[in-house]
Amino acid sequence: MLRRILVPVTAALTALTLLIPVPVQAAGDWAGQAPFTPQVRIDLVHTVYYPREMGRDGLRHPVVLWGNGTGAIPGVYSGLLRHYARQGFVVVAANTPTSNFAISMRWGIDLMERENADPRSVFFRKVDLGRIAAAGHSQGGSAAINAALDKRVSTVVAMAPGPLNDPALVRDASILYLAGEHDPIVWPALVRAMYRRSGHLPAGYLEMRGASHLEAVPSGGSMRAPSTAWLRYWLFDDDRAGRAFFGEHCGYCVDRSVVTVFERNRAAQRSTAR
Repeated sequence: MLRRILVPVTAALTALTLLIPVPVQAAGDWAGQAPFTPQVRIDLVHTVYYPREMGRDGLRHPVVLWGNGTGAIPGVYSGLLRHYARQGFVVVAANTPTSNFAISMRWGIDLMERENADPRSVFFRKVDLGRIAAAGHSQGGSAAINAALDKRVSTVVAMAPGPLNDPALVRDASILYLAGEHDPIVWPALVRAMYRRSGHLPAGYLEMRGASHLEAVPSGGSMRAPSTAWLRYWLFDDDRAGRAFFGEHCGYCVDRSVVTVFERNRAAQRSTAR
């Protein structure tokens, strides 16, 4: 008798569960380990972080240009940049501590074009020059926006970006803005204003709960997971990463444990139909 009662009840509960959307965890595993081993090469103008297993299974690796905060060098962000390399990106970090105008960041594209064409290089024919991002923190976050004035840059991650930029000048890139809830140097309101000037571009805004200005140092802190997911989505077409930002029940839509504010504009929503 008990079995005859429990079986239909269990079946009904199972069916109901299938109808209820399962929340996507905002961070997921994007802050954790990844399949590649990071290598580092320090040159005069750039420090390059890249996977030791370049080209494994025929993969062509996207490029991430990196800009440092004021007075900083790439080693200050070593944990974060190694993490990006573990994810399969070639990170070309400008060695300059004054990156705002993104000159040496954009030289990183030229460097990778030469390396990709050089049979003696570990990067020979293993770099995807059609998929280039610019990312950075503070002054480097502003520089990442400025780097996107180069049409070869297709997406941007701006972490607590300084004010010397104009997103209205960017014509063909997506942008993720990351702000710290308690940032006394670059107020969240300033970053949010940049986001709102980006209505012509696919853009998102995250305000990280409890974060201050140095959240990205040295390993990315709470900005590590969303920045990785954004780069994975736009540069690797990784739909699993995209679910952190897009869809009715996206990760940051339903999980506010690490963010106080999450917004994505109409252009970003339309772009998910690509």
